[in-house]
Amino acid sequence: MLDTGRTARRLESYVQGAWRAGQGEGKPLANAATGEVHAYIGSEGLDFAGALAWGRDVGGKALRRYTIHERALMLKDIGLKLMEMKDEFYAESLATGATDKDAWPDIDGGIGTMLTFASKARRELPNAKVVPEGAVEGLSRDGSFVGQHILVPMQGVAIHINAFNFPVWGMLEKIAPALIAGMPCLVKPASATAYLTELVVRRILEMGILPDGALQIVCGGVGDLLDHVTGQDIVTFTGSATTGRKLKSHPAIVENSVRFTMEADSLNAAILGPDAVPGTPEFDLFVKEVHREMTAKAGQKCTAIRRVIVPKAQEQAVIEALSERLAKTPLGLPEDANARMSALASLGDRDGVREKIAEIAREAEIVFGDPAKVDLVSGDAEKGAFLNPVLLRCADPMNATAPHDIEAFGPVATVMGYEGLDQAIELAMMGKGSLVSSVFTNDPDVAAELVLGVAPFHGRVMLGNRDSAKTSTGHGAPLAPLVHGGPGRAGGGEEMGGMRGVKHFMMRTAVQGTPRLLSAVTGEWVAGAPAAQGTHPFRKSLAELNIGDQLVTERRVITEEDVEHFAHFTGDTFYAHMDSDAAKANPFFDDRVAHGYLIASFAAGLFVQPDPGPVLANYGVDNLRFLTPVYFGDSLQVQLTCKQINPREGTIYGEVRWDCRVTNQHGEVVAEYDVLTMVAKSWPLPQEV
Repeated sequence: MLDTGRTARRLESYVQGAWRAGQGEGKPLANAATGEVHAYIGSEGLDFAGALAWGRDVGGKALRRYTIHERALMLKDIGLKLMEMKDEFYAESLATGATDKDAWPDIDGGIGTMLTFASKARRELPNAKVVPEGAVEGLSRDGSFVGQHILVPMQGVAIHINAFNFPVWGMLEKIAPALIAGMPCLVKPASATAYLTELVVRRILEMGILPDGALQIVCGGVGDLLDHVTGQDIVTFTGSATTGRKLKSHPAIVENSVRFTMEADSLNAAILGPDAVPGTPEFDLFVKEVHREMTAKAGQKCTAIRRVIVPKAQEQAVIEALSERLAKTPLGLPEDANARMSALASLGDRDGVREKIAEIAREAEIVFGDPAKVDLVSGDAEKGAFLNPVLLRCADPMNATAPHDIEAFGPVATVMGYEGLDQAIELAMMGKGSLVSSVFTNDPDVAAELVLGVAPFHGRVMLGNRDSAKTSTGHGAPLAPLVHGGPGRAGGGEEMGGMRGVKHFMMRTAVQGTPRLLSAVTGEWVAGAPAAQGTHPFRKSLAELNIGDQLVTERRVITEEDVEHFAHFTGDTFYAHMDSDAAKANPFFDDRVAHGYLIASFAAGLFVQPDPGPVLANYGVDNLRFLTPVYFGDSLQVQLTCKQINPREGTIYGEVRWDCRVTNQHGEVVAEYDVLTMVAKSWPLPQEV
């Protein structure tokens, strides 16, 4: 076990299959709250070109041998095991200046994000090595030439250069989609808190779940790493816009058109609606949220609220309410149960924030807090990176620049008043692009106007009101299913976003050819590809079923009695089914027509094999469309074809998607849709089930 107490340890990098220390003793890293040396870091002398080659040649090839579901299950196993170890991570996190409450979104939140990706990938993506995307496009009149997009893993390394403020979440939310996609990762944590990231990576690698080369970490500088990137590599960066632009313009990144995504500076705003006056739940929620975003992790969050945009009539009320809450926020050591806020990540950060406050104060006045004075319930103000919360007010925000341009990355926010919603929107846009803004209102019209106004400048907009007060995750919480990123100065990147994040690490390629060959590439049956008829496909387990297995049914004639019975039995007596004159007056029909759902029901009656067998359940239909009206006397026939087989890992069944096409006596397609069933992997089922 590692010594995670007070004894300073030398951080190592894991590259080319081994833990390696850089040359020399390394640079000392201080405990943010006590100033004591906590670790030493340095990567001098490491072979960065070799690390990338190892990731591509060993890690990438190994990952691509697995299906998406198999890779997702690796992450599920890792996430569950990390949860069992989290007490160790919380103990190490104290050195970053994070209280347990601050560490929760980083540690539990990071592990939870990994588990969410693992779960969503198994629900939303096929258990395959290639992902067909979108519909098959017909490229010829006779259907002999078609096209479809596919997604396959990039064959490089995903290089993740991360920020200091979320050493666990920042890593896990990036490696999860990359590993699911099939790309090996090289993580470069920010030095200030790299000891926590390194500890988590050690524990992951000790599990032996990931294949060799799938995960590497560099603790220290990146040296000439970026000199060796290729067009198959991907670089993600979280940090300052200045550093991000420098990296993005690296000659090798530009020359090779390397995918580069950045999450950078963001002067996020919270907007108080004109209806949210003192005494309303929305006013109280607004004040509570601004206070939380100013003080959580000592304000060192990329999503923290920096600009507090309120109706001019409510400026003083907001300042007084915020000041009251800030005054009741004790500052001290992270392990002190009496402390509500602790230290910034380093003394350098504290000095930098003080400098930024001074710059903002040239166009705003400090209305709460003294940046030069630190009031502590525990700890040493000289040794720890402590800073009291500071609230400013800008009297003329429309003509100011500093509050909209300068981010003091700490417990700092500026109140600014607006007159009318148009001005509130303009103030929000003056941030030049943000990760998130929030709107607190109970008025739907205000919500619609503000969201539509600020959306082009924000990656996420959170609406806060009384109805979601108990369930909302809050302004500052990025969530795995939703995009985390923003335009303009926020970097223009998009992280997470559910399976959008996975697809970022895959190549989208258009494949054109005959249905037979396209089906061979995608693993899905395409109309026009060969089909095999014989044994009813519902009598086949996954061990016997093949793509293209097909059933063509007998015909069934639709009668007036069928339609009348269905109408009265279900209560669906829509006029087009019951009134001939009214139906003829409808521009879509020549006479009374059969219900669409009657057609789907009769189609099931035609293709279902009723005996107990491998088909265990029908769990839905996708893309149901009724294309041609069905009149009395028409006869229906169903062509049911096995379109996709998706065996679920670790279960006795898999999911099968069937192409269902219903035609009339003229060969016209009446309805088409995908039928979704759960099918046993073998039949009969094992006795223990």
